[in-house]
Amino acid sequence: MIQRFIELGEGYGDVFELCELAKTNQHRIHHAFILHGTKNDKKSVSLALALKPAGDVPFIPIYICREGIDFREPKMERQLAFENVLADLDVTPVTLEVKHSSEFGSVDHYYQALIAIMRLNHLLPPLS
Repeated sequence: MIQRFIELGEGYGDVFELCELAKTNQHRIHHAFILHGTKNDKKSVSLALALKPAGDVPFIPIYICREGIDFREPKMERQLAFENVLADLDVTPVTLEVKHSSEFGSVDHYYQALIAIMRLNHLLPPLS
């Protein structure tokens, strides 16, 4: 099973698009993720949505809005919008503490590490 991150942007419109993906693909949602990473003592939030394969294609897309939201209380409007859509869909997001993408040689290495973490925690199926 191939898993690949598909990066959306960091803005409100991008999170809105992620929310729309969740709504229109409710039957395909595998997991939703809220990822926390820290850079220079500043915590940021990434929002991600893993969808089940479409048809017989062995591919799991993981849509992500990477590190565009500051972590703080009260939560930012973009994070609340994502959480509210998930609540309406009766989906509980998985929250993970991960390294910030800047700690990797490239964004691709960061995504490979995230996929490995998700597989080890049985949040994504293994390669087959």
